Amino acid sequence: MARKLHIAVVEKNDERAHTISNGLRDAGDFDITIVNDSIGLSRKLAEMAPDVVLIALDDPSRDTLEDLTAASSPNQRPVAMFVDKSDSATMRAAIDAGVSAYVVDGLRQDRIKPILEAAIARFHNFARLRAELTATKVALTERKTIDRAKGLLMKARGISEEEAYALLRKSAMDQGKRLADVAESLVTAAGLLS
Repeated sequence: MARKLHIAVVEKNDERAHTISNGLRDAGDFDITIVNDSIGLSRKLAEMAPDVVLIALDDPSRDTLEDLTAASSPNQRPVAMFVDKSDSATMRAAIDAGVSAYVVDGLRQDRIKPILEAAIARFHNFARLRAELTATKVALTERKTIDRAKGLLMKARGISEEEAYALLRKSAMDQGKRLADVAESLVTAAGLLS
């Protein structure tokens, strides 16, 4: 049996918290925890480790957004924020704090499910993009290291680029290591010798 999605609802107003809880109950079978006080939010969220955070605030303060940043970086969990009023600076600060869905004047029970789904989908899209970016950066760094190692071999042995690559590749296979690791070792050793 699949584990229930744990959703933390941050709302000090009992009526609004009830609206969100009812909307979530209409949307599915979730484990819901209400947080009535945003003071110490990062500690509270760290302790409960929810899968998703829904925050409803009249006017989010800078302290609340900083606490949210500490508690829910964009890499940790989807966050949906409902606010009654907003300005562009507050919205940007909320997005920087890791908010996946920022909804102004839209807290209605029937909107909870689609907003929750949108926040989760957006979070997963950004997570995929971050993973792809990280993989691309690693590949680029490895490519540069391999090119430097090839250059060292070409200069030291007076061989062509293809021969240098073949030598690196053979050495990696003989040692049971990745080509990038062998190239890194060669570049490091050359740096120690010069």
